[in-house]
Amino acid sequence: MNKKALMAVGPIIVFLVLIVFFWVALKNDPKKLNSNLIDKQVPAFELPALQNPEQLFTEESLPKELFLMNIWGSWCGPCHIEHPYLMKYSGKYEIPIVGVNYKDETIDGLTFIKEKGNPYHMIIADQQGTLGIDLGVYGAPETFIVDKNGTIRFRYVGVIDDRVWSTKLLPIMEQIKGSEIKPVTVESKGQ
Repeated sequence: MNKKALMAVGPIIVFLVLIVFFWVALKNDPKKLNSNLIDKQVPAFELPALQNPEQLFTEESLPKELFLMNIWGSWCGPCHIEHPYLMKYSGKYEIPIVGVNYKDETIDGLTFIKEKGNPYHMIIADQQGTLGIDLGVYGAPETFIVDKNGTIRFRYVGVIDDRVWSTKLLPIMEQIKGSEIKPVTVESKGQ
């Protein structure tokens, strides 16, 4: 190919490569980060409870049923947005939510829960971020779906709201559980 032909065809080739690159990038979900822990056990840990630092939680303390593990901090602006949704889902569904208070001062985490309510089955205080590091956490909020065997099945990065709950988390939890997860009615919850 001579130099003139290459100069005419070169920009077209570059343009086509860019189109393919952007097309592939648009198909990827920016909220879905790959995790090396998918289909692996929750990492071993020994950390205090937020409300009672003398009480230590380990991976053995986690629920023995399908649950969500939510990484949050009082310093995290998006966590303030997400929190009312977690309150709603914890009251509406029988899916335990384990909170991991990530890189937060105890007093700040306690104040957050006292003022906004506690949607959590248990709250692990991860002040140094060691569990977060082992989970591959980039920041907060992040939420993991963990099955009854303690295996991490899904990771979501960002705020959980009604759209995320109904289009992403709930269908995945139903698939893992093998049945529909229905809201709990007031009458049946107490029986």
